Amino acid sequence: MTPERAAFVVELPERLTLGQIQAFRLRCNALLNADRPRLVFDFSSVREIDSAGVEMLLHCMEQVTKQDGDLKLAAVPPEAAIVLELTCIDRLFEIFEAISDAVESFDTFSVESAQYRQNMPHPISVLGSDSKADDLPMAG
Repeated sequence: MTPERAAFVVELPERLTLGQIQAFRLRCNALLNADRPRLVFDFSSVREIDSAGVEMLLHCMEQVTKQDGDLKLAAVPPEAAIVLELTCIDRLFEIFEAISDAVESFDTFSVESAQYRQNMPHPISVLGSDSKADDLPMAG
């Protein structure tokens, strides 16, 4: 059994705008390019997001995906949620109300979600050698 990898919570700056994102990207570059990164972007401090901020989120998602990782968003305030919805990128991310829920979601496994992912093997083989088919929840 391999040890669980840690999920890192990254606090976003108050302004996700052109003037702020360069410093943020430099600060997060190592995390984005790690092997199979598990990241949660904490939006709780974000008060402003513009098109450069949206583009930065897409870039981060692309980098994490290239490394076979996952990026989730948490504590998104209503103003930022509107921007994410209007630009339709809210559909690309799992978004959680609480940071703790986003972190915990990395350690849960949903058979239903695995079945819909492209190029995924059968869910039972995904569970690994330490799990048994008897451990799966029963439908019904």
